[in-house]
Amino acid sequence: MTTLIGYLTGAEWHIYIKIGSIVLLILIFIGLIATILLENRNPVKAIGYILVLVFIPVVGLIVYYYLGRDLRKRRRFTLKGSKDEVLFSRYWESQKPLIEQMQVELRRLAGNKQEISAMLLNTRQSILSKNNRVQLLINGEEKFPAVFSALRAAKHHIHIEYYMISADDVGNEVTDILIEKLNQGVQVRFLYDDMGSDRIGDIPDRLKAHGASVYPFSPVLVDFYLNANYRNHRKIIVIDGRIGFVGGINLDERYINNGKHPVFWRDTHLKIEGDAVNILQLQFLMSYRYCSKEVFPFAEPFFHRSDLTGTCFVDIVASGPDSEWPVAMQSILMAINIAKRRIRITNPYFIPTEELLTALQMASLAGKDVQLILPLKGDSYIVQHAALSYLKPLLAAGVRIFFYTRGFIHAKTMVIDDNLAWVSSVNFDNRSFYLNCEIGALIYDNEVATRLNKVFEEDLLYSVPVQETRWNRRNVIKRFMDAVCRLLTPLL
Repeated sequence: MTTLIGYLTGAEWHIYIKIGSIVLLILIFIGLIATILLENRNPVKAIGYILVLVFIPVVGLIVYYYLGRDLRKRRRFTLKGSKDEVLFSRYWESQKPLIEQMQVELRRLAGNKQEISAMLLNTRQSILSKNNRVQLLINGEEKFPAVFSALRAAKHHIHIEYYMISADDVGNEVTDILIEKLNQGVQVRFLYDDMGSDRIGDIPDRLKAHGASVYPFSPVLVDFYLNANYRNHRKIIVIDGRIGFVGGINLDERYINNGKHPVFWRDTHLKIEGDAVNILQLQFLMSYRYCSKEVFPFAEPFFHRSDLTGTCFVDIVASGPDSEWPVAMQSILMAINIAKRRIRITNPYFIPTEELLTALQMASLAGKDVQLILPLKGDSYIVQHAALSYLKPLLAAGVRIFFYTRGFIHAKTMVIDDNLAWVSSVNFDNRSFYLNCEIGALIYDNEVATRLNKVFEEDLLYSVPVQETRWNRRNVIKRFMDAVCRLLTPLL
């Protein structure tokens, strides 16, 4: 005992503790880095996490704990994906002869654009539909009146799945209509993202009190680190299985440019009628089953054969952490690669993968007219500067880039040539491509593509071109900030 007391009161024992702590810390970091490498991540993303761990260790540990680990993703979403695959396959088998016939028709109508639909079909990610009517809705001024009118006309059910709903003029108007319909016997099923809808107020309680089925997606209080990553970024409304809405506009009054808010918001949404609504319905019901465990039959009143005629072909493209393939990114990539003469893209968060960056450069170098509209001022400092770091190589390849100056452009759209349009919730970043639940519509139709081209040209009136020579002469501080923020892009 005397020897032990003498040792502890000695002058050197704390040195051994310090050395032991350093060795333990080094072993922990080596273990974390080995774990990142063994997960077979995208190399760029892996390097991003490793650099953060090495150069800012404490911050790196926090970032990796909350955003980097995908163990819970595998445990939680793999089961969801396997169940969805079974459900989707059953629907596919029931429609197989009609689907194969439509693929042949689409090839005759849209040429090689059909290859995108074939890829989506072969990976069981979408089912092509033909008899549709699609209406572009520009900004909240056009979307919300159309939504309110359709909700008021509901007879059997209303299904809503949204990233953001706020307890403001828009959110309360939607809630009041839903309560009115509930009192009339209409079924209401409502999903909202628990992190995106941080200003939802008492809307869930009001709806539940009147009999609505309301579920948050991945409740934040349950497990924060999971919720920080895997969000439901979709915007879906399905009414009576006959009318659907999808696109980029949340249920929030900021999207109405009525003078109440200082920033003008430019966004695009779709109203869809026809067979494509069945696929929107299917995607909603798969999300709803994930939250509620309830299963629905492939039959009326939830699914209908459209009585519309025509050749407006539509693919509904849904992706998420349960997807085997990053189908949203793959669809965009294929569309760029098979464009014949022109590519027009609008997106608020432009942090492309290397595949997309190369595809845009190659398309421009091949003589195709590649045009991008990006916001002059974003709503995130890091994302904005990271996006700016990608412009130089695009400009060098001849891509025409424009900054939207009227306000904040939040639209996530693409139009290829004159016969393919894309309207979605999908940002050009890793989070949308790999982590979030996203959804969009590919419309193989000359009329819709022509309309979206006109909208793009109208946005150009409020945009300024980025000149390559002036861009390359920007001051060194701005270029340095772009480069620093770009290092974080694998984590964004």
